[in-house]
Amino acid sequence: MDRPEFDQIKSYEEFSRYYWYREELIKICKSLGLRSDLSKIELNRVIEAYFNGEKILPVKRKKPQVTGRNNILTKETGLIECGFTFGNRFREFFSDQTGVEHFKFNVDMVATVKAVKERDDRSFTLGDLLDIYYGKKTYAKYDASALQWNRFVKDFCKDDATKIYKERLKAAASLWKIVRESDMKKEYSHELLERYKGNIEC
Repeated sequence: MDRPEFDQIKSYEEFSRYYWYREELIKICKSLGLRSDLSKIELNRVIEAYFNGEKILPVKRKKPQVTGRNNILTKETGLIECGFTFGNRFREFFSDQTGVEHFKFNVDMVATVKAVKERDDRSFTLGDLLDIYYGKKTYAKYDASALQWNRFVKDFCKDDATKIYKERLKAAASLWKIVRESDMKKEYSHELLERYKGNIEC
């Protein structure tokens, strides 16, 4: 079943059957005058609210006030107040807090920082972010659906039957286009290849 145009879709349930790129969701939200500067998961929630009769409008931003670089960081320091980045200063702070010598920010921390900044949440502290690291709190989750294409290509290339294609990435993209614009599961399988091999362009 081919994906219809957005203005032909009558419910969020119908909308959810299809795969939408983040850029497409942004375009839809902008065309409806809705908030569009969000992650893919949050954009889906904006569109769900729209189908339920609620409009989530764009937010006017205040410029964050950044404290001096020499100020000491503590668990009580506000994430926005200190001008948080994923740079060395903050990596060292979290390294000290966790005892992990080569500290790396995990994907939920990255998603959380993005959400805190988008919401201009001045109550959120570095201690809260530490709780995200330890899994004690949840604020925003990493959008794993963004990896569907990568997983699809990986599984496509693992299948020996796809070795017949000289340009495997192009073949995978052609098959992905069929899946993306349908209400099928957004996963690769050998059966999928067999069913649509006549439609693959490469």
